[in-house]
Amino acid sequence: MSEEKKRIRFIVNPISGTQAKEYILNLLDEKIDSDKYLWDVVYTERAGHAIEIATFAAEEGIDIVVAIGGDGTINEIGRSLVHTKTSLGIIPCGSGNGLARHLHIPMDPRKALEIINDGCQDVIDYGRINDMAFFCTCGVGFDAFVSLKFANAGKRGLLTYLEKTLQESLTYEPETYEIETEDGVNKYKAFLIACGNASQYGNNAYITPHATLHDGLLDVTVLEPFTVLDVPSLAFQLFNKTIDQNSRIKTFRTKKMLIRRSSPGVIHFDGDPIEADKDVSIQIMQKGLRVIVPRTPSIDKENKHVLQKAQQYMNGIKLMNEAIVDNINSKNQKIIQKLTRKN
Repeated sequence: MSEEKKRIRFIVNPISGTQAKEYILNLLDEKIDSDKYLWDVVYTERAGHAIEIATFAAEEGIDIVVAIGGDGTINEIGRSLVHTKTSLGIIPCGSGNGLARHLHIPMDPRKALEIINDGCQDVIDYGRINDMAFFCTCGVGFDAFVSLKFANAGKRGLLTYLEKTLQESLTYEPETYEIETEDGVNKYKAFLIACGNASQYGNNAYITPHATLHDGLLDVTVLEPFTVLDVPSLAFQLFNKTIDQNSRIKTFRTKKMLIRRSSPGVIHFDGDPIEADKDVSIQIMQKGLRVIVPRTPSIDKENKHVLQKAQQYMNGIKLMNEAIVDNINSKNQKIIQKLTRKN
């Protein structure tokens, strides 16, 4: 008697990211083994719809639910599958693709579909911030603030994110936070506090470069106030996996933490912003999500994109320099106007 076929449900967010989804769907007959799998495709129709679809799929006993979309779609599907027997598959086509990059899932849809077809499974940790699940990073402060600006920008992609980051960084005021962990209470005046289950925000921006998905710990990065002179080195180290070596950075690991701030504000989870109360609780949940991963992660994939990453970095520095010069010129103009009025 032949083995019963496993079932895959592909969930497509038609408006996320920058890639056309029909191209990916046209590859299914070519890449998915019909002797091993039965599959169907469901499109999301509104924000939060992926949660409903994935929840029903898990209840139905679907073996693999594949997210075709960006980090937001992956988060919605992933949080619906935690502590179930259904595995998350990823075809990355968003703006950041943080979890996919950490798991070494290729950005090429053909190769990503080959991984789905192979069906190799892992079980990873996930985090919770105020009871919202996240799989890569969450945080408070500037990165949450920029996530809100980015969500309302209309355009996606790395350059849009860099543009929003650089525009806001010149005027953003750091806050004072009290952080309580199992090791005690500490106060920080911080530009941002990032908590990583995985190592990066996305786009190979490594905010918690040593984080892993299997150690039962959150990696926490606290960025203290800095000057414009610090920005180039911080930007370079962010993409070079060495930001923890910067003198403006404090890092530690913890299983759970409570962040107290002076007033309610924005938090983010996997890049999605949401308004929250003054107190923010964050904790790690061990071995909560089954994911489909490469059987043998390719180490040299990243090296193939060194020139691309270098160009993105240089574009960012160019934008940064322009923003800094504009800011200095504006301040100089104000000084000149004051001196002129006095004379």
